[in-house]
Amino acid sequence: MGSKRQSSASIAVVIPSRNDAEMLAVCLSHLALQSRQADEIIVVDNGSTDNTAAVCATAGVRRIYWPPPGVAGASARGFDAASSSILARIDADSRPAPDWLVRIETDLAHAGPLALVTGPGDFYGGPKLVCWLGKTFYLGGYLHVVGYLLGHPPVFGSNYAMTAGVWERIGKSVTRDVPDVHDDLEVSYLLRPDMAVRYDPELRMPVSARPFETWGSLGRRLVMAWRTFGHLFASERPLQRRRSRIKWVRAQE
Repeated sequence: MGSKRQSSASIAVVIPSRNDAEMLAVCLSHLALQSRQADEIIVVDNGSTDNTAAVCATAGVRRIYWPPPGVAGASARGFDAASSSILARIDADSRPAPDWLVRIETDLAHAGPLALVTGPGDFYGGPKLVCWLGKTFYLGGYLHVVGYLLGHPPVFGSNYAMTAGVWERIGKSVTRDVPDVHDDLEVSYLLRPDMAVRYDPELRMPVSARPFETWGSLGRRLVMAWRTFGHLFASERPLQRRRSRIKWVRAQE
Protein backbone atom coordinates (compact mmCIF):
# COMPACT_ATOMS: atom_id res chain seq x y z
CA MET A 1 0.00 0.00 0.00
CA GLY A 2 2.99 2.29 -0.29
CA SER A 3 4.73 4.46 2.26
CA LYS A 4 2.83 5.90 5.21
CA ARG A 5 3.04 9.41 6.52
CA GLN A 6 4.00 9.95 10.13
CA SER A 7 0.82 10.87 11.96
CA SER A 8 -0.79 10.55 15.34
CA ALA A 9 -3.84 9.09 13.63
CA SER A 10 -4.15 5.84 11.72
CA ILE A 11 -6.79 5.27 9.06
CA ALA A 12 -8.56 2.11 7.95
CA VAL A 13 -10.62 2.11 4.75
CA VAL A 14 -13.47 -0.41 4.73
CA ILE A 15 -14.98 -1.48 1.39
CA PRO A 16 -17.93 -3.91 1.31
CA SER A 17 -18.11 -5.57 -2.10
CA ARG A 18 -20.17 -8.25 -3.80
CA ASN A 19 -19.36 -9.37 -7.37
CA ASP A 20 -17.81 -5.99 -8.18
CA ALA A 21 -14.26 -7.11 -8.96
CA GLU A 22 -13.77 -4.82 -11.96
CA MET A 23 -14.89 -1.66 -10.18
CA LEU A 24 -13.10 -2.74 -7.00
CA ALA A 25 -9.80 -2.94 -8.90
CA VAL A 26 -10.27 0.66 -10.07
CA CYS A 27 -11.20 1.78 -6.56
CA LEU A 28 -8.09 0.17 -5.07
CA SER A 29 -5.92 1.79 -7.73
CA HIS A 30 -7.26 5.18 -6.62
CA LEU A 31 -6.48 4.37 -2.99
CA ALA A 32 -2.94 3.45 -4.01
CA LEU A 33 -2.48 7.00 -5.31
CA GLN A 34 -3.47 8.71 -2.08
CA SER A 35 -1.03 11.38 -0.92
CA ARG A 36 -1.67 10.10 2.60
CA GLN A 37 -1.69 6.31 2.42
CA ALA A 38 -4.20 4.24 4.37
CA ASP A 39 -2.81 2.23 7.28
CA GLU A 40 -5.34 -0.52 6.59
CA ILE A 41 -7.52 -1.35 3.60
CA ILE A 42 -10.15 -3.97 4.35
CA VAL A 43 -12.34 -5.40 1.60
CA VAL A 44 -15.30 -7.29 3.01
CA ASP A 45 -16.17 -9.84 0.35
CA ASN A 46 -19.92 -10.23 0.73
CA GLY A 47 -20.17 -13.66 -0.88
CA SER A 48 -18.70 -12.81 -4.29
CA THR A 49 -18.48 -15.45 -7.01
CA ASP A 50 -16.23 -13.42 -9.33
CA ASN A 51 -12.47 -12.78 -9.00
CA THR A 52 -12.73 -10.39 -6.05
CA ALA A 53 -10.23 -12.49 -4.09
CA ALA A 54 -7.66 -12.21 -6.89
CA VAL A 55 -8.15 -8.44 -7.14
CA CYS A 56 -7.50 -8.08 -3.40
CA ALA A 57 -4.43 -10.30 -3.56
CA THR A 58 -2.99 -8.34 -6.48
CA ALA A 59 -3.53 -5.03 -4.65
CA GLY A 60 -2.09 -6.41 -1.43
CA VAL A 61 -5.10 -5.53 0.70
CA ARG A 62 -6.82 -7.51 3.42
CA ARG A 63 -9.89 -9.47 2.34
CA ILE A 64 -12.49 -10.74 4.79
CA TYR A 65 -15.03 -13.21 3.47
CA TRP A 66 -18.48 -12.44 4.88
CA PRO A 67 -21.20 -14.41 3.04
CA PRO A 68 -24.39 -13.32 4.90
CA PRO A 69 -26.16 -10.97 2.45
CA GLY A 70 -26.45 -7.29 3.27
CA VAL A 71 -24.17 -4.28 3.10
CA ALA A 72 -24.92 -3.29 6.71
CA GLY A 73 -23.55 -6.53 8.12
CA ALA A 74 -20.58 -6.51 5.74
CA SER A 75 -19.65 -2.93 6.64
CA ALA A 76 -19.96 -3.68 10.34
CA ARG A 77 -17.69 -6.71 9.96
CA GLY A 78 -15.06 -4.50 8.37
CA PHE A 79 -15.26 -1.85 11.08
CA ASP A 80 -15.02 -4.55 13.75
CA ALA A 81 -11.84 -5.90 12.16
CA ALA A 82 -10.09 -2.53 11.86
CA SER A 83 -7.55 -1.44 14.44
CA SER A 84 -7.08 2.19 13.35
CA SER A 85 -8.17 5.36 15.11
CA ILE A 86 -10.14 6.56 12.06
CA LEU A 87 -12.53 4.28 10.17
CA ALA A 88 -13.36 5.36 6.62
CA ARG A 89 -16.00 3.82 4.40
CA ILE A 90 -16.43 3.74 0.63
CA ASP A 91 -17.99 1.39 -1.92
CA ALA A 92 -16.36 -0.68 -4.65
CA ASP A 93 -17.51 1.85 -7.26
CA SER A 94 -16.04 4.84 -5.37
CA ARG A 95 -13.10 6.67 -6.93
CA PRO A 96 -11.45 8.76 -4.20
CA ALA A 97 -9.36 11.76 -5.21
CA PRO A 98 -5.67 11.71 -4.20
CA ASP A 99 -6.30 14.06 -1.25
CA TRP A 100 -9.34 12.21 0.10
CA LEU A 101 -7.62 10.67 3.13
CA VAL A 102 -5.68 13.87 3.86
CA ARG A 103 -8.92 15.82 3.95
CA ILE A 104 -10.58 13.23 6.19
CA GLU A 105 -7.69 13.34 8.63
CA THR A 106 -7.71 17.14 8.66
CA ASP A 107 -11.47 17.38 9.10
CA LEU A 108 -11.50 14.97 12.03
CA ALA A 109 -8.35 16.34 13.70
CA HIS A 110 -10.21 19.24 15.30
CA ALA A 111 -13.66 17.69 15.55
CA GLY A 112 -13.21 15.85 18.84
CA PRO A 113 -12.98 12.18 19.81
CA LEU A 114 -16.59 11.41 18.82
CA ALA A 115 -16.98 12.76 15.32
CA LEU A 116 -17.78 11.83 11.73
CA VAL A 117 -17.14 13.54 8.41
CA THR A 118 -18.96 13.07 5.14
CA GLY A 119 -19.26 14.75 1.78
CA PRO A 120 -21.24 14.75 -1.47
CA GLY A 121 -21.16 12.31 -4.36
CA ASP A 122 -20.68 12.96 -8.07
CA PHE A 123 -22.20 10.30 -10.30
CA TYR A 124 -20.35 8.94 -13.32
CA GLY A 125 -21.16 6.39 -16.02
CA GLY A 126 -24.63 7.61 -16.94
CA PRO A 127 -26.28 10.35 -19.01
CA LYS A 128 -25.39 13.84 -17.80
CA LEU A 129 -28.99 14.65 -16.93
CA VAL A 130 -29.39 11.44 -14.93
CA CYS A 131 -26.14 12.11 -13.04
CA TRP A 132 -27.25 15.68 -12.28
CA LEU A 133 -30.68 14.54 -11.11
CA GLY A 134 -29.09 11.88 -8.92
CA LYS A 135 -26.74 14.36 -7.30
CA THR A 136 -29.32 17.12 -6.92
CA PHE A 137 -32.47 15.26 -5.92
CA TYR A 138 -31.46 11.77 -4.75
CA LEU A 139 -28.43 12.75 -2.67
CA GLY A 140 -29.58 16.33 -2.15
CA GLY A 141 -32.94 15.13 -0.86
CA TYR A 142 -31.26 12.63 1.41
CA LEU A 143 -29.03 15.34 2.88
CA HIS A 144 -31.76 17.91 3.47
CA VAL A 145 -34.81 15.80 4.35
CA VAL A 146 -33.03 13.22 6.48
CA GLY A 147 -30.75 15.93 7.88
CA TYR A 148 -33.78 17.85 9.14
CA LEU A 149 -35.25 14.71 10.63
CA LEU A 150 -32.03 13.86 12.45
CA GLY A 151 -30.98 17.36 13.40
CA HIS A 152 -27.56 16.86 11.78
CA PRO A 153 -26.19 15.89 8.35
CA PRO A 154 -26.56 12.18 7.56
CA VAL A 155 -23.48 10.33 6.33
CA PHE A 156 -23.24 9.18 2.71
CA GLY A 157 -22.26 5.50 2.61
CA SER A 158 -19.84 5.85 -0.30
CA ASN A 159 -17.96 8.69 1.37
CA TYR A 160 -17.62 9.01 5.13
CA ALA A 161 -15.33 8.40 8.07
CA MET A 162 -15.63 8.31 11.83
CA THR A 163 -13.37 8.12 14.83
CA ALA A 164 -12.98 4.68 16.37
CA GLY A 165 -14.68 6.05 19.50
CA VAL A 166 -17.93 6.47 17.59
CA TRP A 167 -17.89 2.86 16.42
CA GLU A 168 -17.11 1.65 19.92
CA ARG A 169 -20.31 3.34 21.07
CA ILE A 170 -22.71 2.39 18.27
CA GLY A 171 -21.22 -0.77 16.77
CA LYS A 172 -23.11 -3.23 18.96
CA SER A 173 -26.43 -1.64 17.92
CA VAL A 174 -25.86 -1.90 14.18
CA THR A 175 -28.05 -4.40 12.30
CA ARG A 176 -26.01 -7.31 10.95
CA ASP A 177 -28.60 -9.88 9.91
CA VAL A 178 -31.18 -7.92 7.87
CA PRO A 179 -30.21 -7.52 4.18
CA ASP A 180 -32.55 -4.62 3.37
CA VAL A 181 -30.92 -1.99 5.60
CA HIS A 182 -29.07 1.09 4.39
CA ASP A 183 -25.98 1.05 6.60
CA ASP A 184 -25.26 4.77 6.24
CA LEU A 185 -28.81 5.71 7.23
CA GLU A 186 -28.64 3.41 10.24
CA VAL A 187 -25.25 4.75 11.35
CA SER A 188 -26.60 8.30 11.03
CA TYR A 189 -29.67 7.44 13.10
CA LEU A 190 -27.71 5.68 15.85
CA LEU A 191 -25.50 8.70 16.55
CA ARG A 192 -25.93 10.18 20.01
CA PRO A 193 -26.23 13.92 20.77
CA ASP A 194 -22.58 14.20 21.85
CA MET A 195 -21.38 12.94 18.45
CA ALA A 196 -20.61 15.62 15.87
CA VAL A 197 -21.12 15.25 12.12
CA ARG A 198 -19.10 17.52 9.83
CA TYR A 199 -20.30 17.93 6.26
CA ASP A 200 -17.39 18.91 4.02
CA PRO A 201 -18.63 20.03 0.58
CA GLU A 202 -15.08 19.66 -0.78
CA LEU A 203 -14.86 16.00 0.28
CA ARG A 204 -16.35 14.87 -3.00
CA MET A 205 -16.60 11.28 -4.18
CA PRO A 206 -17.24 10.04 -7.73
CA VAL A 207 -19.58 7.04 -7.61
CA SER A 208 -21.32 4.98 -10.28
CA ALA A 209 -24.71 6.10 -11.59
CA ARG A 210 -25.87 2.48 -11.86
CA PRO A 211 -28.58 2.93 -9.15
CA PHE A 212 -30.43 4.98 -11.77
CA GLU A 213 -30.06 2.59 -14.69
CA THR A 214 -33.64 1.38 -14.27
CA TRP A 215 -36.69 2.41 -12.29
CA GLY A 216 -36.50 -0.97 -10.63
CA SER A 217 -33.00 -0.42 -9.22
CA LEU A 218 -33.95 3.02 -7.93
CA GLY A 219 -37.18 1.65 -6.49
CA ARG A 220 -35.32 -1.05 -4.58
CA ARG A 221 -33.15 1.56 -2.91
CA LEU A 222 -36.16 3.64 -1.92
CA VAL A 223 -37.90 0.57 -0.51
CA MET A 224 -34.75 -0.21 1.47
CA ALA A 225 -34.79 3.32 2.88
CA TRP A 226 -38.42 2.92 3.94
CA ARG A 227 -37.72 -0.41 5.61
CA THR A 228 -34.62 0.99 7.30
CA PHE A 229 -36.62 3.84 8.79
CA GLY A 230 -39.29 1.42 9.96
CA HIS A 231 -36.62 -0.68 11.64
CA LEU A 232 -35.05 2.35 13.34
CA PHE A 233 -38.32 4.01 14.37
CA ALA A 234 -39.26 0.87 16.27
CA SER A 235 -36.43 1.50 18.75
CA GLU A 236 -36.53 5.31 18.91
CA ARG A 237 -39.16 7.64 17.50
CA PRO A 238 -37.72 10.32 15.18
CA LEU A 239 -39.17 13.37 16.95
CA GLN A 240 -37.97 12.06 20.28
CA ARG A 241 -34.51 11.59 18.81
CA ARG A 242 -34.45 15.09 17.30
CA ARG A 243 -35.61 16.71 20.55
CA SER A 244 -32.87 14.92 22.50
CA ARG A 245 -30.19 16.24 20.16
CA ILE A 246 -31.50 19.81 20.14
CA LYS A 247 -31.76 19.80 23.94
CA TRP A 248 -28.17 18.55 24.28
CA VAL A 249 -26.81 21.11 21.79
CA ARG A 250 -28.56 23.99 23.56
CA ALA A 251 -27.16 22.83 26.90
CA GLN A 252 -23.63 23.19 25.48
CA GLU A 253 -24.16 26.81 24.38
